[in-house]
Amino acid sequence: MWEIFKTFFILGCISFGGPAAHIGYFRETFVQRLAWLSERQYAEFVALSQFLPGPGSSQVGFAIGYHRLGLKGACSAFLGFTLPSIVIMLLLVISAGELAGNDIFQSVIHGLKLLAVVVVFDAVLLMYKNFCQDKPRILLCLITACTLLISPGVIEQILVLIFAAVIGVIFLQDLGSDKKVEILKKKKHCLISNVCILINYKPLIIFLLLLLILPLFLLLYPATNSVVLDSFSLFSDFFQAGSLVFGGGHVVLPLLQNIVEGQVTPDQFLTGYAIAQAIPGPMFTLTTYIGYFIFPSAPIIGALVATLAVFLPGFLLLLSCLKNWKRLAKIPKLAAAINGVNAAVVGLLISALYQPVFVSAVFNGIDMAMVLVGFYLLKFRKLPIMALVFLFAATGALLGFI
Repeated sequence: MWEIFKTFFILGCISFGGPAAHIGYFRETFVQRLAWLSERQYAEFVALSQFLPGPGSSQVGFAIGYHRLGLKGACSAFLGFTLPSIVIMLLLVISAGELAGNDIFQSVIHGLKLLAVVVVFDAVLLMYKNFCQDKPRILLCLITACTLLISPGVIEQILVLIFAAVIGVIFLQDLGSDKKVEILKKKKHCLISNVCILINYKPLIIFLLLLLILPLFLLLYPATNSVVLDSFSLFSDFFQAGSLVFGGGHVVLPLLQNIVEGQVTPDQFLTGYAIAQAIPGPMFTLTTYIGYFIFPSAPIIGALVATLAVFLPGFLLLLSCLKNWKRLAKIPKLAAAINGVNAAVVGLLISALYQPVFVSAVFNGIDMAMVLVGFYLLKFRKLPIMALVFLFAATGALLGFI
């Protein structure tokens, strides 16, 4: 356990660049250098992380730890990889109050907010290319984006994702020529029957209890000034957000934005996202920043509860299908539903690109020019994300002096 924790902790301290970069770090460390698993096994874990909601790179790390030492290894991997970014985020958010009146600090943060525009726009383009490859999926993306731009809200987001899954089952069944797929196609079992025989029920039951039963409990016993009940309410909100995040860390933005609306200002929210871009480790530790602000009675507890809650759904679902995931992925209707949801997620991210990311960061022509230059450096010059962090922070500070 110590070996797993130590290895992932070191990676958590140096893994800048977001989920795609983390996947590269993991491959170099666990496949090439330590030989904990083969290229084929690693590729299977990466594919599984794309199949399920949740933080993709953290799910890959969790699966590697599970492969090495079961559930203990998985928890050690998660703690090691996530702890550095949680600690950094807490230190920054604790000192944010003292720095709030510092003009240079505010200018640096503004520069990082502009970088956030660049990164999210790049994520939109990449996800559109991967998930919107035909007219039905393009239309799903458009419907989702327009719906959420006009009426942003958690209920609307859930409804459009359900709608996308249904449309996917009806119109997006691309079965290919795989023999196992053809066998499944010939079988008359329904989607639910095919799924039920392939899952591990214990983690799935825990997932469903937390997703469905906990909100009902909170309706009977609404949050008060009790730290315990308020913690349950906070956990439930962030658990639901983590259950709906298909497509990577950027997609958590619009979900969290609507959950914390009225509790965190748009400026605070985007500041947290900008900081999450600038530190190593998983982007989901944005919830550490948000949880600290929205739980003033016990901010450290709020930060830790929010962080655990947003990661947990992806890990429980991973454990539910880790052993049989390849067979699950070959069920035509399930794969089609995921195709529909992924297309809708692109539209969801487009709406987040506009609000809160763009409107809270770009105020004049200079800001827009920085965004364009940053996109050029990232997309066409392939400048590392850490170099962009320093560039935008320094440019923001320079403009603050001017």
